[in-house]
Amino acid sequence: MSQPFIAILMGSENDLNTMTHCTDVLSLFNIPHEVRVLSAHRTPELTAQYVKDAQTRGAQVFIAAAGMAAHLAG
Repeated sequence: MSQPFIAILMGSENDLNTMTHCTDVLSLFNIPHEVRVLSAHRTPELTAQYVKDAQTRGAQVFIAAAGMAAHLAG
C-alpha cells in the first residue's frame, strides 16, 4: 500500500511563490506531499489523469491554487 500524501496543484508556476507557504508548513509537520503545475483549463486531460493516478498512489487531500484565476482551481 502506498504512503498517504497531499497533492498540491497549481495552474501556473507563478503560483509557486504563494504555495511555498503551504509546502513549508507541510514539511514542518513532516507531512508527505508533492507539487505539480497543471492547468485544468489548458490541459484538462493531463490534470484529470494526474488526479486519478495520485488517488491510486495514495493521495488523501488535494490542494488546488489558481492565483489570479481563482475560479479555475476547481
